[in-house]
Amino acid sequence: MKKLISILKHVFGALAIAAVFSAVVMLLWNCLMPSIFGFSAINLWQALGLLVLSRMLFGGMTGKHWMHGGLQHNRRFRKIMQMHNEEREAFMKCKLAKYGFNDDFFQNNESGKNEGDEIKT
Repeated sequence: MKKLISILKHVFGALAIAAVFSAVVMLLWNCLMPSIFGFSAINLWQALGLLVLSRMLFGGMTGKHWMHGGLQHNRRFRKIMQMHNEEREAFMKCKLAKYGFNDDFFQNNESGKNEGDEIKT
């Protein structure tokens, strides 16, 4: 019973969010488009259709970017954190070398200062 109530809450929440976004699109369209371009006003269902169409054309339908991207990042981070220190250093050197940084880029010179730390008077 609790699971059914939870599912119904999610369904009604999603419907409410879709209705709010559709209302915003409808209001913006009806305020701007008829006066600027001479288009006719739209209703709530047409606004929802515009949202779905724009999602299909510009956002894709997989949901990969907002749903699975975080999971992949967490897996990579866990993999790096499970490495030994030597493995992690070798991994980071390899990644840094890929972007053109060499070993002495992050090292201090003999005096303990970086090259740009000197103040010229």
